[in-house]
Parts: sequence; C-alpha cells; structure tokens
Amino acid sequence: METLKAMFAKPDPNAQMRKCNQLIRSNLRKLDRDIAAMKQVEQKTKGLIVAADRRGARDATRRAQAQREAREFARELIRTRRTSARLVTSKAQLSSVQMQVNETFAVRKIEGSIKASVGIMRDVNRLIHLPELAHTMQELSVELVKAGVIEEMVGENLPVDGDGVLEDEEMAADSEVDKVLGEILKGKMEKAGPMPSTPVAPEPTPAELEDEEDDQEAMMDQMRNRLEALRS
Repeated sequence: METLKAMFAKPDPNAQMRKCNQLIRSNLRKLDRDIAAMKQVEQKTKGLIVAADRRGARDATRRAQAQREAREFARELIRTRRTSARLVTSKAQLSSVQMQVNETFAVRKIEGSIKASVGIMRDVNRLIHLPELAHTMQELSVELVKAGVIEEMVGENLPVDGDGVLEDEEMAADSEVDKVLGEILKGKMEKAGPMPSTPVAPEPTPAELEDEEDDQEAMMDQMRNRLEALRS
C-alpha cells in the first residue's frame, strides 16, 4: 500500500528545489576548480615563453628553434585563455540558472503552479553542450523536467549559440601570437631593464641546455594533458 502511495504521490517541491540547487552548486565548484587550474597553466606557459626567449638570446645557434618554441607556447597560452574565458562565462550562466530556478520555485509556492521557463531552457541547453559540465548538467536537466521548470528534449528543441566555438579554440592567428609574445616579452624586458654589456654569469654547458629543454618539454606535455582533461 505504501509503495502505491509513493508511486502516485506528487513530488515534494522543496525536495526538488534542494536537489536542483545541489547539482548547480556541484557544477559551480567544479568550474571554480577548472578556472583556478587554467590560471596556473597560464602562469607556467608565460614562464616557458620567457625561458625560450632567454635561451635564444644567449645562443645564436639555437635562436630559430627557441623562437619556434616560443610561438608554440604562445599558441598554448591563447588556447588556455580562451578556455578560461569560456569557463568564466559558463559560471555566470550557471549562476543565472540557479537564480531563475529559485525564483520559479518561489512563484510556485505563491501561485500553486509552475510554468516552463524558456530562458532557463536556453541557458541549460548551452551548458549541456560544454564538455566540462555535460554529465552533471544532464542530471540537472532531468530534475528540472521532473519539476516542470523546463520541457523535455532541451538539446533538440533549442539551438546553441556559438556552435563551433570549441573548434575555433584550436586556431590562433599569427597576429594573435605576435601580440601575446609582445605582451609577455616586452613586460619582461621592462622589468629586467637594459641588458648588461658584459656577461654576469657563465654560459650553460650543452648538457645543461639539453636538460633545460627536456624540462620545458615535460612541463608543456603536462599542461597539454591538463587542458585535454578539462575538455574531455
């Protein structure tokens, strides 16, 4: 008998609201962690650009290779910044969803009914298509459908603004690369001041240079893996 009552009983609106807020807060915490990770990657990549520039400045035979590495690091930095900006935008959208969901449940308490929100549907639809949030946003959409806040088949009913943005992140124009290099290396030169006329330290040996390059490559591989983990 109790089982039949449970099957036909109406869902508790307060429980539904708590469940939705729990999922939203979980996503917000994940976005905060991802944004912090991107900031760390950005700082490390800036350091790699400066190190490559210094390596090319002290060894003319390696200058061309160092310049190529610096440009590759600059492209990684551009991708990192784009990912970070997308995560910040997603956090703002998710915070907006949370506010709208709570407002919808508040109206339900007053009026005794609930109306599906096109605005929430649109925001949820955008967030579902983000790799970082796809799984938990699917869970949230199910809960919102159960509560009547949005309608079913969100991903199919509404177009997603900015389709193809993720693919564009893989491309960085030469002008963007030049701008990033100018920003970082100019700042380094201004901070360091004019170069001394005589060397103040002995030149590193070939073995030391090789070890330094291995360390730079290992760090770059680590950062690429972190970026890929965020996108997957």
